[in-house]
Amino acid sequence: MKWEEFVEACRQKEIECSPKQQEQFVRYAQLLQEWNEKMNLTAITEWEEVLEKHFYDSLVPFAGIMLDGAHLCDVGAGAGFPSLPLKIMNPQLKITILEPLNKRVVFLKEVCQQLQLNQVECLNVRAEDYAREHREAFDLVTARAVANLRVLSELCLPLVKKNGKFIAMKGAAGFEEQVQAEKATKILGAELEKAEEVHLQDGSTRVNLTYRKVKATPSQYPRAYAKIKKNPL
Repeated sequence: MKWEEFVEACRQKEIECSPKQQEQFVRYAQLLQEWNEKMNLTAITEWEEVLEKHFYDSLVPFAGIMLDGAHLCDVGAGAGFPSLPLKIMNPQLKITILEPLNKRVVFLKEVCQQLQLNQVECLNVRAEDYAREHREAFDLVTARAVANLRVLSELCLPLVKKNGKFIAMKGAAGFEEQVQAEKATKILGAELEKAEEVHLQDGSTRVNLTYRKVKATPSQYPRAYAKIKKNPL
């Protein structure tokens, strides 16, 4: 995806990219390439691939959702996707990033400093530990390429406010995972609101699943990660 294609593809989703935002995306891509030489952040570092598979891919699931003034939690953000592209495009969005690898947290803080992104908290913590003190604290919780949906739901849904949204960004097996996770999402208090399939230029498929939290998550969830992984809901 070339830059002009990125801007046009965003515009088709009613996402307008200002000159300042364009500069921030360019700098973000540069930092990604520079830091990726020191640590394993991503296998995707070529500019045109970064544009489509990281930046555009991060924005698409949130098109049409009011983000200004909302508080979003990104679980296992890795190199900052989807939360930092969302922050660039929505400066009033408040973000909390939960990332278990400290070296990635160092990178994320550097990106925020260089791009002058305010109201972004980058924490070196696991979601299931953070949820003990911050239950149902967020308007939006999202995760991209983190874990199977049965596991991911238990990590994310306890963090979502009632009437808030959980957006799971999955690959081609997303619909299959959605069916397998129906019991888990119901137990945890969520209903599927939207399932969207997106095709990228190289033919790869993304499935974005949007859940609405309709009731409180039972207090026994989330369990310890070893239990979640060994016996997913």
